[in-house]
Amino acid sequence: MSVLIFAENWDGKFKKSTYEAISYGAELAKQAGGSVTAVVVGNVSDEDMKALGKYGAQKVLSVKNDKLNAMNPSAYASAIAQASQKESAKIIVISYTYSGRSVAGRVAVRMKAGLVAGATALPSSTSPFTIRKKCFSGKGLTDVVVSSDVKVVGLTPNSYKVNTADGSASIESFTPTFSDADFASTSKETKKTSGKIPLTEADIVVSAGRGLKGPENWGMVEQLAELLGAATACSKPVADVGWRPHHEHVGQTGITIGPNLYIAIGISGAIQHLAGVSSSKVIVVINNDKEAPFFKAANYGICGDAFEVVPKLIEEVKKFKSAH
Repeated sequence: MSVLIFAENWDGKFKKSTYEAISYGAELAKQAGGSVTAVVVGNVSDEDMKALGKYGAQKVLSVKNDKLNAMNPSAYASAIAQASQKESAKIIVISYTYSGRSVAGRVAVRMKAGLVAGATALPSSTSPFTIRKKCFSGKGLTDVVVSSDVKVVGLTPNSYKVNTADGSASIESFTPTFSDADFASTSKETKKTSGKIPLTEADIVVSAGRGLKGPENWGMVEQLAELLGAATACSKPVADVGWRPHHEHVGQTGITIGPNLYIAIGISGAIQHLAGVSSSKVIVVINNDKEAPFFKAANYGICGDAFEVVPKLIEEVKKFKSAH
């Protein structure tokens, strides 16, 4: 059973979520006894595409079209669907990033395929095809059975390990046929942050809430994040009052993340916030309210004043780094 992976890139470079998707797809192919092909849309160097072989891709279909330099979900979905038909792929793996979410459903419709939105593990069975996914805004997990001939798996970022080995993928130029409808919508402007770790890619996230009392106190949060090589985040109320930008808001109505370590400072832990961070591998809570709901979800908790705890934590991290 052939597996096709959409190898998403950002400005010509792959990120961790792409390597996760390929590693996942390669393991799927082992289970099903099939081949692994990655499809790359955009201007990516041959060297980087060949390197996808280290993660399990045997072949790369390279789609280069000036109209596709900016993300266009309909056109990307068309290219992926045609690549799937060319390779006779029965499973299509797409990392469930923001871009992946906009593409996965469209691919499923074009292929008349069942979509697993937010998969978190390999199938527990391939006959019937049974796979675990998130549900209820990430608060729960459920096992679903997909009975369609072609299956689309939207893999939750940071839910599967990156596997590496020796290998180099072959590259084949692929030119899909597009219709006017594929370009019915276009991007007029794209704004990107620079110099920061994207929340969805971060292994460590340091987040804070109203317990910090004002935006002027965010310096210690940013300092701790910098020392840990972490991204910064915030709760919804903080973004709503303008203390922090909305793109840092994590929760049910914001960004859903699953880092290896999530540090919550001065956040009570309402269910809406927990829905966006419950997939974190380890949660550390710092709060002066011992009844804060977040402590029930935390792996580690510190009941204390953030203005006393965080500076001490910063000093300890500095000491640890200087000693190593």
